[in-house]
Amino acid sequence: MPDATPDTSTVLPVLPALSAQAERLIELGVHEIAGLSADEIRTFAAGTDGEGALLAVHPDRAPASALAPLLRRDGKPGFVVLDMPDVDEFRPSAVEVPDTPLYVVTGVDRGDHMADWSPDEALPALTKEDRTPLLLTEGIHWVLQEPAALERNRCFMTIGSRLRKPNGSMDARTPAIWISNGTGRDGRERRNAPKVGWCWWNNRHTWLGFASTTGRRA
Repeated sequence: MPDATPDTSTVLPVLPALSAQAERLIELGVHEIAGLSADEIRTFAAGTDGEGALLAVHPDRAPASALAPLLRRDGKPGFVVLDMPDVDEFRPSAVEVPDTPLYVVTGVDRGDHMADWSPDEALPALTKEDRTPLLLTEGIHWVLQEPAALERNRCFMTIGSRLRKPNGSMDARTPAIWISNGTGRDGRERRNAPKVGWCWWNNRHTWLGFASTTGRRA
């Protein structure tokens, strides 16, 4: 396991109140994607104690492919890389997600101190800290509510979502959210756009931390 990267991370703003997050999701039409009414989201937010927590929609209700285009940076919409057409098949792995349409995610952290670690190295370290990695959809929700969570050279992986192959083994791809450079198949017009992509399980990247949470509750 590599040494922790010196803590030069940005201090991110505290997440808005759940009521404000609910309005943001409604403004973006996430409630319609999830098959929920605006009142259902407002009622959940009003009745939930979640100061500093993230309001999330269960991935079964609002998959990554539907959420990613709602991301914005420099006026450009988010996108999923072309070689990840199966993005919605990446499911929660070794993560307990409330069996409810809406839930809150507490103590969200970008994991900058784990930059240049591989997922294989980061996962046991997070477990030792009593944290679990974010799901891909949770990471997207975070950036929807707090765009500053995604910075160039300070982006993050969401290894709570994994794809299990038909033979039972895990796909070596692991999801991440970062900022496109507009190269290759991304296209120049997507430079600086939020990007949902993947990295290999055993690879390290100096610009990717590991987003995690202290817990989830309905």
